[in-house]
Amino acid sequence: ELQQKVEETEVLKMELQMLETERVRLSLVEEKLLDVLQLLQQLRDLNISKRALGKILLSTLESCHDPQPGKAQLFEVLDTLQQELAACELLHKQPMEQAQSPRSLANPLVISC
Repeated sequence: ELQQKVEETEVLKMELQMLETERVRLSLVEEKLLDVLQLLQQLRDLNISKRALGKILLSTLESCHDPQPGKAQLFEVLDTLQQELAACELLHKQPMEQAQSPRSLANPLVISC
């Protein structure tokens, strides 16, 4: 009976470690997703065309093409999309007055298409 309790304890420790690993992974995905959403918001404020945004998205998806999608691919796509959006020339050419003036009436989390 003592041996059985030891085995159950080991199993519970392994499950706890797996849960903690998944929690960390989800936290990283959440941070990357927030970065992507912030970049999309900045580009929307700069009136990026739908065509240009579509090209960025398609370029990202093509560069992350993997026949076996999974958790690692999700993070790779988010990371690549974040890099593609951050490299967008509009973000680096924005006028100072436009970069500093917040849109008072628009919801900052709504991205119109």
